Order: sequence, then structure tokens, then C-alpha cells
Amino acid sequence: MRLTLLGTGDARQVPVYGCQCSACEAAHADPRLRRRPCSALVELGDQRWLIDSGLPDLTERFPPRSFSGILQTHYHADHAQGLLHLRWGQGLVIPVHGPADPEGLSDLYKHPGILDFSQPFAAFETRAFGELSVTALPLLHSKPTLGYLLEGGGRRIAYLTDTVGLPNDTAAYLRERAVDVLILDCSMPPQPQTPRNHNDLNLALQIIEDLQPGQGVLTHVGHALDAWLMAHERELPGHVNVARDGMAL
Repeated sequence: MRLTLLGTGDARQVPVYGCQCSACEAAHADPRLRRRPCSALVELGDQRWLIDSGLPDLTERFPPRSFSGILQTHYHADHAQGLLHLRWGQGLVIPVHGPADPEGLSDLYKHPGILDFSQPFAAFETRAFGELSVTALPLLHSKPTLGYLLEGGGRRIAYLTDTVGLPNDTAAYLRERAVDVLILDCSMPPQPQTPRNHNDLNLALQIIEDLQPGQGVLTHVGHALDAWLMAHERELPGHVNVARDGMAL
């Protein structure tokens, strides 16, 4: 199983428009430090599934029939805006598996075009796509949101963004399974109070300590965390890495 992180940024991305902090200035100078909307591509056998669709250029990146469908974590714009253009294709149907969210995004349900939203995941439901097994894991966010446990080829990868902490049932489910790689929301540097909608570094490290994955990878990174890491990245535990756009696992 191969998972490529197509984007690793939060809703504002990096660099943030108009910001002159150290992280944003560095990203302007070095394109390798830029962060696009948080998304990924998982590949196993003949299966190629996008995780989220926030990249606005999906129709340019992925020719028709070059991927199997989309595993949508939730319908905030930074994770789903690419669907607004993708839906107007023709000659094919693209399945979109995600949470049951009556609001969705904009008018996608009213005018889905080639997108098929007819099979939302139930909590902890497992679906088999060829050699790839996908289990939907409830998360804590301001919209109905799912993470995904991806299993196949003798590996387990948990992809958990967006969330602030984990629901007890989700944490218990993952404790019972040996997760090789945990890709986890970590939007902010350490905060004095528990964040409202996303993990800060303190909370992310607590989750990693609790679940004991073989490797922890921090994603959905904001510019303030990038600036903090410029001085403190060496303080991270050895089995915890900060994601970068294009990183393959």
C-alpha cells in the first residue's frame, strides 16, 4: 500500500495570503515549503482512491478514470471545493464515500453531476475495494467528519483529519489494532488551552502516545506551527514526523 500526501496545509494554506511571518516568508522563497489543502492518494493493487477533494485542480491532475473514487472526510470547503468543478465532467460516474451530512457543501447534492453520493459511510463500517479495506472512524469536528483506517498489503494506516482529540470509541478501536502509520491533524503549535476544532501539538502528541503507532505523521499544518517548528522541530519524538506536500508513505 502506498499513500501520497497531496496537500498538508490547513484551510489558510502556507504561505498565508498577506502574511509576513517567518514560515510564510520561507514558503514564498522555497516552493518545497508550501502547503496546499489537506488531501492524499492511497494506492493498492488496481485501486487508487483520493482522500478528500480540496485541491482546486483535480481535473488537471487526474485524467478521467485514473482514480477509483473519493473517500471524503467531511464537507468543509478546504476539503471538498474540488468537487464543485469535477462534478461537471461527462461520460463516467465517480463514487464519493463520506459521512452522512445533510448540508454537504454548496449545491453539490442538488446538482451532483457525475458524482455519486448515494452510499455514505456508517460509523465503523468497513468496505472492501479490491485489496484495500477501508473503515470509517468518527472524529470530533464542527461538521460530521470521518477518519479512515486503511488496511492492505500487510499494513495499517490511520488517516485522521480534521479532529480535536478523538472520540472514546475511535481511540478504543485503534488501540485494539497495531497501526503502522498514524497520520494526524496537528494544526497549531502548543496552546495554553485546549483548541476548539483542531489539534495543537500537545494534543496530537498525547494521541500518538496513547495509540502507539509505529510512526506518527503530523498533517493539516498551519503557518504558526511551521514557524514554531523552525526553532523546535528537533524536540519532536523520534517516531514523529511533520508531513510535507508530496510525501509518500
